[in-house]
Amino acid sequence: MAHGEHKYQTTVEWTGNRGTGTSAYRDYGRDHVIRSGQKPEIPGSSDPSFLGDPVRWNPEELLLASVSACHKLWYLHLCSEAGIAVLAYVDDAEGTMIDRAGPGRFTEIVLRPQVTIRAGDDQEKAYHLHHVAHEKCYIANSVNFPILCEPTIVTA
Repeated sequence: MAHGEHKYQTTVEWTGNRGTGTSAYRDYGRDHVIRSGQKPEIPGSSDPSFLGDPVRWNPEELLLASVSACHKLWYLHLCSEAGIAVLAYVDDAEGTMIDRAGPGRFTEIVLRPQVTIRAGDDQEKAYHLHHVAHEKCYIANSVNFPILCEPTIVTA
């Protein structure tokens, strides 16, 4: 694994000008496109509560997906090192955000990974490695709200 400083680059281009720009709150679209190198574009918008397009990804969903994906990647890595064969992994993650007077913010994320491991592998260790993955997750270590993990481990 490479250590040191890693830099990332994305481009977010607003595509919601309906002809008069941001002349009024309801006069512009929240749509944008997220790009990075040669990767597929991600169609973005705001949450529908903030006049966004419900079929496009919003920043809150992307944050939740980033936390979930980072945890999963660390977990798979740790299991491979521990001799635990993960055969399937699905996380139905949920995030809670408050939007009240003052700045809105996430108050928590709950990860609910459902993991299938090879028959005969150590189920207790597979469960414990979720805690280690959480401690190592770059995204989890970068946010200021709790991230809980409620894993389910089954054997094939």
